[in-house]
Amino acid sequence: MASKLIALALQGGGSHGAYTWGVLDRLLQERALEVEALSGASAGAINAAVLASGYVEGGREGARAALRRFWEAVGEKMNVAGGAALSDPASQAYLSLTRYFSPYQLNPLNVNPLRDILAEQIDFERLRAASRIKLFIATTRVRDGSLRLFTQDDVTIDALLASACLPSIHHTVEIDGEPYWDGALTANPPISTLVYQCRARDILVVVLDPAHDEAAPTSAEAIGERLKQLNFSSSLSTELHSIALARAHARRARFSFGALEWRLRRLNLHVMDPASELVSLDPHTRFNVDMKFMSGLSELGRRAADEWLGSNAADAVPDRELGSELAASAP
Repeated sequence: MASKLIALALQGGGSHGAYTWGVLDRLLQERALEVEALSGASAGAINAAVLASGYVEGGREGARAALRRFWEAVGEKMNVAGGAALSDPASQAYLSLTRYFSPYQLNPLNVNPLRDILAEQIDFERLRAASRIKLFIATTRVRDGSLRLFTQDDVTIDALLASACLPSIHHTVEIDGEPYWDGALTANPPISTLVYQCRARDILVVVLDPAHDEAAPTSAEAIGERLKQLNFSSSLSTELHSIALARAHARRARFSFGALEWRLRRLNLHVMDPASELVSLDPHTRFNVDMKFMSGLSELGRRAADEWLGSNAADAVPDRELGSELAASAP
């Protein structure tokens, strides 16, 4: 059976990225699927780079092993490192300090165990030279708030750290003299680049934060968390909306004269919403790097991916309509 190309867009979310680890682990076992490209922001970007690096080293099984190795290292090394890797009560106390002190005051030496883990586990030179999987790593340029995407040809350890740089917790990351912050501020995750720079008909977006909440928050803390959530998900909603409208327009056209219009007509977008167990977690658990907790999230992700694949048994990734209500209402 011939493999079917798929592109994956991976959302950020701190240690909740372990959920995406489980999703990826299950998808890599599916021989009918071949990953053409990965885009991501923050934890999604790191998952993408780790997978691509592992694939260079040992194909599917190498990628699965690399993801497990990375998350186990996070649980082992960051759980004792301080900062964003504390037990839940301690992390809340630390985060409360970030309202009044900058990371340059709270962490003047810029201790970042994530840098050490990435340096140990990813051969960036080999990744740039040999990766067959396209990478699109989202970062936010501080001076103008614009999106910059690093690809497999120019990805570095600093690009990954920039993509995961929460400015209230981490020192700003400079690359060639340009300061960058968390890529989720501008694309969480990037999707359009997968539409316009890849061949895969099927794009799967792995979401960690719900797009909506049934109840309006009433406490100051809950309102603040919801504002953060909206800030980090607004770019996703905008991209999905614009792609759905472009695709609807292309599909209504009687003839297809250009390559882009033809691609949009054939494009299938899929969104894997987070499991209810993930949605119900306290937002502060994004800083919980206890291995038992992250392994539980990984198992949730595996189950979600398994259910998604099971619902597509007839065809590895069939033509499912994303945002059909948007397409139907398009002018």
